[in-house]
Amino acid sequence: MERTFWQKIEGTSEQVLAQLKRIVEEGNIRRVVVKQRGRTVAEFPLTAGVIGTVLAPVAAAIGALTALLTECSIEVEKVEKVTPESTAVK
Repeated sequence: MERTFWQKIEGTSEQVLAQLKRIVEEGNIRRVVVKQRGRTVAEFPLTAGVIGTVLAPVAAAIGALTALLTECSIEVEKVEKVTPESTAVK
């Protein structure tokens, strides 16, 4: 079973890219969404098998967007495996 949740990243372009790289290295990202004032301006779906090869152009595009847009935020859709033991009430 899987649990999907969103993580919001904000900051300067450099801070956002550093955080995004760290999160991608964890290997549990499905999608990256760039928003400006609550409106989606770009969306990058990521497939687990191609994360390494796709990250460089995606990071470059996100860096360019965050540098050009004001009041920009990045939202990352993450997924994690949930085991029956981790959901049990203790």
